[in-house]
Amino acid sequence: MMSDSKKRDLTKGPVWKALTVTSAPMSFGIFSVIAVGLADAYFLGQVSGAALAAVGFIYPVITALTSLSIGLSAGANAALSQGIGAQKYAEAVRRLGLHAIGLGLSLSLVVGIIVWLGFPFLFSALGAQGEVADEVAAYMPLWALSLPFFVTMMITNAVFRAHGEGATSAAIMVVAAFFGIALNPILIFGWGPIPEMSTAGAAMSTLIGRVVAMTVAVWLAWRRGLLGVCGNVLSGAFQSCGTILSVGLPASMSNAINPAGMALVTAAVATVGDAAVAGFGAAGRVQSILLVPLMAVSAGIGPVVGQNWGAEKFDRVKDTTKWAFGFAFAYGAVIGVLLLFFANPIAGLLASAEEDQEYAAQYLRVVGLTLFGYGILVIANAAMNARDKAVWSMSLSLGRIMLIYLPLAWIGVTVFGYAGIVAAAAIANISAAIASIYAANRTDLLAFGLSDFAKGKQRSALKA
Repeated sequence: MMSDSKKRDLTKGPVWKALTVTSAPMSFGIFSVIAVGLADAYFLGQVSGAALAAVGFIYPVITALTSLSIGLSAGANAALSQGIGAQKYAEAVRRLGLHAIGLGLSLSLVVGIIVWLGFPFLFSALGAQGEVADEVAAYMPLWALSLPFFVTMMITNAVFRAHGEGATSAAIMVVAAFFGIALNPILIFGWGPIPEMSTAGAAMSTLIGRVVAMTVAVWLAWRRGLLGVCGNVLSGAFQSCGTILSVGLPASMSNAINPAGMALVTAAVATVGDAAVAGFGAAGRVQSILLVPLMAVSAGIGPVVGQNWGAEKFDRVKDTTKWAFGFAFAYGAVIGVLLLFFANPIAGLLASAEEDQEYAAQYLRVVGLTLFGYGILVIANAAMNARDKAVWSMSLSLGRIMLIYLPLAWIGVTVFGYAGIVAAAAIANISAAIASIYAANRTDLLAFGLSDFAKGKQRSALKA
């Protein structure tokens, strides 16, 4: 049984405590990942306009590509946490972890090679030319080299989270970010014997951070017995890969949908003008920071749902989802009020020109009131992935972007200008919340409705 393996049992005690233990540390980890992107933009902005423009081309692409790691880690978490909850033998769980890492490493090597060979054609099609294309060419090969290390790190982090060790997972993400940020100015501008690498320096710092973090993650997992020698390591490998991919592939697509859709929404914003694009981008960066606690809950809910689903403690699963949704509502209300009154000074932190600030503030004031909806969406997606309903989560993400946000953004900008895009974002978030609650009920992650009310009255009558 799993008693011979170190793990945190998330099937006992208050569900709010289990959710807090797995989620709270992830706030630091997720924020550190965002900080790396902000640091790259800050330092490369001091190099040249072409370097900063290259960042604008690069980050939507690599965000979509890193969805591979997010999807595979979701698949690994679902398989591992359910196995732990079902009290499978430690050797079988360790073997499953190794299978997940082997699968991720193999797929990321293939994707990395494709990116290495194909990025000039991709970015040329996206419009990167001249000096900007040169800066992209300095960054992408090193980033492609870092992808297998990043994917291995993320899947090993999923192993930690599945065992309830959210703090370790977050600490490893912070390690990767620390090296990525600390080495940025040294490698970009040069220091002592280290030559100036410019844009390539940003990619090199990311590579070094990922190599160090992956090494630490695998070493810790092996030392704690979460990974290790487990007899015939290939036993059941195809079955393991099938289980992981059944969640991982839809989850990867779900996470890739949002950045891809946002690129198309940004195209609609561009019809308003450059100031609108700058303000929209600044608002997006503020939003990404404010969403960190909600993203942390989405990272933390997976192992709680997975372990309890594997243990067949379905009432705890539903209670966990209720607590997570309740947090999204409460946190969203606080943020919404905050942005309603302080949108302008907050926008000014990341938008310099006055016109840019006004566009950013307009977005934050309105969309801030609906951020709870996006939080409910990502939490529901993670919960559904954890109980093998990844197609549902993919459908929610796809529906929000492609059926609601994108069409309404283009219609809105045509009729109302920038205000139409802001309204489209707000409507998309509220619609996502309603759809997510419905989907959670249909996938047994929530329990409400007339049938449940009737069951409750029946139980009360029996007790009487």
